Amino acid sequence: MKRVVNTDLAPKAIGPYSQAIRCGNFLFMSGQLPVDPKTGEFAAGDDEVVAQAHQSMTNIKNILESEDMNFDNVVKTTVFLSDINNFAKVNEVYQEYFGQTFPARSCIEVGNLPKEALVEIEVIAYK
Repeated sequence: MKRVVNTDLAPKAIGPYSQAIRCGNFLFMSGQLPVDPKTGEFAAGDDEVVAQAHQSMTNIKNILESEDMNFDNVVKTTVFLSDINNFAKVNEVYQEYFGQTFPARSCIEVGNLPKEALVEIEVIAYK
């Protein structure tokens, strides 16, 4: 059975899609932009890409927790970067959120991301 997942602790969808879909034991999460759900703005900090990566991961964490999951349940991620030169910085942030067993992952440089974000991350989780 397919069920729409939404939480106020992550940004609302900015188009005709859901934050995530739960299908049995799987959770398919839409790409999470670095939008702070409280302000509707991108996360800011001394290093913009690091701040944005942390916010995207925080949004993922909040959606996972809304389904009684955590990063240990993540089996696959896709990381979209507006500039592949930010790979190392985003990687440092990314690894902070996972334990010893990392999920399968793809990382892709794209021409542009919605709202000119620097990073967007999507995940598939299993429980």
